[in-house]
Amino acid sequence: MKRIKIGTLELNNNCILAPMAGVTDLPFRLLCSRMGAGMVCMEMVSAKAILYNNKNTEEMLSVDEGERPASLQLFGSDPDIISEIAKRIEDRNFDILDINMGCPVPKIVNNGEGSALMKDPELVRKIVTKTAKAIKKPVTVKIRKGFDDEHVNAVEIAKIAEDSGVAAITVHGRTRQQYYEGKADWEIIAKVKEAVSIPVIGNGDITDGPSAERMLKETGVDGFMIGRAARGNPWIFKEIPYYLENGKTMERPSLDEIIDTIIEHASKLTEVKGEYIAVREMRRHIGYYTAGLKNSAAMRRDVNLIEDYDSLLKFLDNIRSNRYTSSGR
Repeated sequence: MKRIKIGTLELNNNCILAPMAGVTDLPFRLLCSRMGAGMVCMEMVSAKAILYNNKNTEEMLSVDEGERPASLQLFGSDPDIISEIAKRIEDRNFDILDINMGCPVPKIVNNGEGSALMKDPELVRKIVTKTAKAIKKPVTVKIRKGFDDEHVNAVEIAKIAEDSGVAAITVHGRTRQQYYEGKADWEIIAKVKEAVSIPVIGNGDITDGPSAERMLKETGVDGFMIGRAARGNPWIFKEIPYYLENGKTMERPSLDEIIDTIIEHASKLTEVKGEYIAVREMRRHIGYYTAGLKNSAAMRRDVNLIEDYDSLLKFLDNIRSNRYTSSGR
């Protein structure tokens, strides 16, 4: 299995968990790391929020030794603030600092942050240059194909990022205009790979071993970043390396393994966030985990009625023992 080196950090494999708001919190990252992710990425954090000591950001900055190597992702648009915050938090135990230039969410974009940065290459240069000089840890960036189909400039931004001191770049093969719709353009990822000498990580439409292999053949990327395909499926970080090494598809997890993993996830989430929040956040995660199971649509509906941890365990036990019946029947 190919290894990827980002600055001085060498990953065990080149399959990386993408940063996803509301998904890649500490409990989920620990799961993905245990399953074999070469690196996990934290939820993006506002540089301004850290600057102004927002109380909600402290939890998002927490890194457990069991999940490392981990990448901490900042978003913002002020070169002075981003570089200053990078310097302020560098002694925390994350391994890589990533700058978000791909988030498509309107409230982020309308503030000139996330994928809006791709409309201003010179601002990108200032942010990356100042941040890379401010800290010793590797700095990376995550970009998109472009802002829209009329402004496809991933290659230009990648060259600027490389010249400004980044150690690696991740390219999502969709424009901001696309959000997550339509097919990811792997050709633009290949063009970025050809244009720079730093590691390039491909993102978009990697759902299993065969798709990872196709991306590798079509683009020559150094690594893969897996986002939505990992939701409810941390096993993907076992499956992709296994397929790339053996040319075979791993057997999918049994029902027992799925339920055990959900419980592990729920238990850690309860420990970190408390029962009330954990149960409500697990409702969404259970929808991901149970997709494709018999009665999964009814499960997604019924899990939203669960209010406490004991009821959650009972719900899962009924699924495990094939005694689940929808409350709507």
